[in-house]
Amino acid sequence: MHKVGSIINNLQWPRLTLNLSLIAMCFLSGVGILLSAQTPNDWANKEGRDEMVLIYDGKTDEAIKLYQKRLVDDPNRQEALFGLAVAHAKNGEGEQAMTFVTRALGAGLPFERFTAGPREMLEPLHSLSAFKALKNEKNKLWVHGPILGAVTDRSASFWVRTERQASFAVELYPVQQGRRSKTMLSEAVLTKVDDDFTATVQVGKLKANQTYRYRLILDGEKTSDVFQFRTFPKQNRSAIFKVAFGGGAAYTPEFERVFTTIKSHQPVAFLQLGDNIYVDQPEKRAIQRYCYYRRQSSVPYRALASSVSIASIWDDHDFGDNDCWYGDDTDSPAWKRTVLKTFQENWNNHAYGSGVEAPGCYHDFYVGDVHFIMLDCRYYRTNPKVDEGRSMLGIPQKNWLYQTLRNSKGIFKIIASSVPFASGVKPRSRDPWDGYPEEREEIFSFLQQNRIEGVALIAADRHRSDIWKIERPDAYPLYEFMSSRLTNIHVHKVMEKSLFGYNAKRSFGILSFDTTSKDPALTYHIQTVDDEPIYQRTVKLSELRF
Repeated sequence: MHKVGSIINNLQWPRLTLNLSLIAMCFLSGVGILLSAQTPNDWANKEGRDEMVLIYDGKTDEAIKLYQKRLVDDPNRQEALFGLAVAHAKNGEGEQAMTFVTRALGAGLPFERFTAGPREMLEPLHSLSAFKALKNEKNKLWVHGPILGAVTDRSASFWVRTERQASFAVELYPVQQGRRSKTMLSEAVLTKVDDDFTATVQVGKLKANQTYRYRLILDGEKTSDVFQFRTFPKQNRSAIFKVAFGGGAAYTPEFERVFTTIKSHQPVAFLQLGDNIYVDQPEKRAIQRYCYYRRQSSVPYRALASSVSIASIWDDHDFGDNDCWYGDDTDSPAWKRTVLKTFQENWNNHAYGSGVEAPGCYHDFYVGDVHFIMLDCRYYRTNPKVDEGRSMLGIPQKNWLYQTLRNSKGIFKIIASSVPFASGVKPRSRDPWDGYPEEREEIFSFLQQNRIEGVALIAADRHRSDIWKIERPDAYPLYEFMSSRLTNIHVHKVMEKSLFGYNAKRSFGILSFDTTSKDPALTYHIQTVDDEPIYQRTVKLSELRF
């Protein structure tokens, strides 16, 4: 059995047994087929990462063979050309290394990929006189960014990476018709080697729901590029707006265009819910940075991140490795805080946990009168196979969650988890909240006991887009909106118990809010990489009351 994967305006196609002629008709008419199998791809969700690990481990000849194999099918594969330049330089083969640098740039790879690093791995390349001459010719101080983040109704934060230590500031002004706009200037900060030459600056005293234009100032020189963003609606006031969200965003050149599609919908924020870069190497910081650099050099992503506020949490492939848990000790394994430091260097969130004693990527923020609560489902996670006392959130984060919910002034409260709450999303697996049923019930019971209304859930992890309805005795149902196939080649099958699921193409979720109406509403949309509307479902606030 297959399911036809197109639903518009809450109308679901019936389940049909499809013959070949119907499948052909569906593709010709633009209706997606839900996939249950796929062709194996050695680079799926990796894009040269494993070969870079081989170089890191000193197995350059093995990496070269694998890269060359990739070039047979695609002679201009940028990541293979980049890796070959790194590998040959490490082997002392400078002329061959520069040949692949030239080929990579000719194939469209941004030059900043070679200056960003990982610096310890690219040192042999950087020491070549031919590369030094090319670097002097390019003369590029600005490497990555800007990434807009930590936006509120009164402030915004801006992130950048430079090639070396440099001063960084931002100049901005409101976009106002018919009046001359007053220019504002942030304080100047230094990008430092200890932070991988990144820095953030914050600008306050902004107006709510106002469009601003800005440019970067690096070592006193203004960049020619001008960017634009909008502050959030006034906090705790009713508003109409939308946010986009999703996970499963392995660097995949063919599908980086999803970020262009997301930007076209003009969300006020984009929530990245984990599996954002696929590292799977918690003890190799150079590989972590390599994976971040690929995404931060992506032209479609840079265009999105410079104009839409980005908020991020991690999941297993960003924090540790597949389906990982490492216990609730904040300092064990020893690499935990280093991985968190690398995460902080590469994002621009409102906050990171609750300080040194309770670290993590969890945080919260408001857009108008909607409260977004972002959970860290990895840092404190314990063994799900030990029934007694198992926890996904850990005591410090759970205490923070309960206090945040008690104090919330949001009409809607959106709890974001990197893994789904709904039961049955991944059968026979203890990686989602099914592996922590006692803690899940504790959280849901807390909502009921404290009469906390207006809660909805969003999640990622499964490589598809879903909607689930979690029925609760003597309480309102909890709707969970899931999306986690932004760019991934790999796909997961749709589950029968979901209200709806889609996996035929890469997709993302949009939550549209209208809290100005008598019965405030949120609407979940599933949109494809090609901007095709697949599904929408509206939930009224009256449905989320006791």
